[in-house]
Amino acid sequence: MVLRESIELILSTEIVKADLPSKTLTSAAGATFTYEILLIATGSSVIKLSDFGTQGADSNNILYLREIDDADNLYAAIQAKKGGKAVVVGGGYIGLELSAVLKMNDLDVTMVFPEPWCMPRLFTAEIAAFYESYYTNKGVKILKGTIAVGFDADANGDVTAVKLKDGSVLEADIVVVGVGGRPLTTLFKGQVAEEKGGIKTDAFFETSVPGVYAVGDVATFPMKIYNDERRVEHVDHSRKSAEQAVKAIKGKEAGSAVEEYDYLPYFYSRSFDLSWQFYGDNVGDAILFGDADPGSAKPKFGSYWVKDGKCVGAFLEGGSPDENAAIAKLARAQLPAASPDELKAAGLQFASKI
Repeated sequence: MVLRESIELILSTEIVKADLPSKTLTSAAGATFTYEILLIATGSSVIKLSDFGTQGADSNNILYLREIDDADNLYAAIQAKKGGKAVVVGGGYIGLELSAVLKMNDLDVTMVFPEPWCMPRLFTAEIAAFYESYYTNKGVKILKGTIAVGFDADANGDVTAVKLKDGSVLEADIVVVGVGGRPLTTLFKGQVAEEKGGIKTDAFFETSVPGVYAVGDVATFPMKIYNDERRVEHVDHSRKSAEQAVKAIKGKEAGSAVEEYDYLPYFYSRSFDLSWQFYGDNVGDAILFGDADPGSAKPKFGSYWVKDGKCVGAFLEGGSPDENAAIAKLARAQLPAASPDELKAAGLQFASKI
């Protein structure tokens, strides 16, 4: 399928072998493709409980969310099981967002995760306490510090219960699992340098092999603002890294200079009536400010992260577009921070002064 001049889209074709020295790719059907420049954008695969040998994990209505088909299957299950019981395994993005969706679609929802609080890679205990209380007020039950170790199913193979490590059993008509993903780098193992679980690139997303680029989830790249290397799983970075790689490729062709990638980490989420954004780095001391009462009609609060006397990260729940833009500028600028008490008292005004 030709999308436009010089762009051809080839669907239903799985690449099963990549030979970077010969610049060839081989499909499952045996077709060979040659290239001059290769852009690796393979993304991540979802981690399944069956990968760990969890008993009964292949039962029907144990669902994941990664591909369009997954979303279609989840939608169909929600429509078919309204009024039933749903168990969500995992307390991260997928767990929180889908727990809200399931509850809003009239299912009885229980979240299960092993960590001491939800979203532990980003949230502090104080931030997590707000969301956990808010979800509890909405009727979502939360079980922390345990994991799913098995599933029961009926004669048709449909899941009926989730067995937990603590010995308890939860009835379930639907189980949604969100326990992370793995970058899809297998095709290129041993052919490119790897770092931190991904394919190592420079600031232009070129790998250790000239003419081969990697973007999105699979790329471990220099995080210029923090002078380290990171791999970021987020749509914002996926789009921007792809744009940077194309700029670099075209720049080489034209003999023109391209600025190094200078990404500011950005994450966001929406669930129920809530909406938060985060920019920067969540390291150092966290200072909470604002109204973090989950019973408030319109809660609005945030957090700053201070390291070495500078504000390196900012989180805001319930912010306006201008306020979200202000915390982004603050995280980028890494301004010297006031004392914790002054920062807490200033709240959003500290970010708005930029």
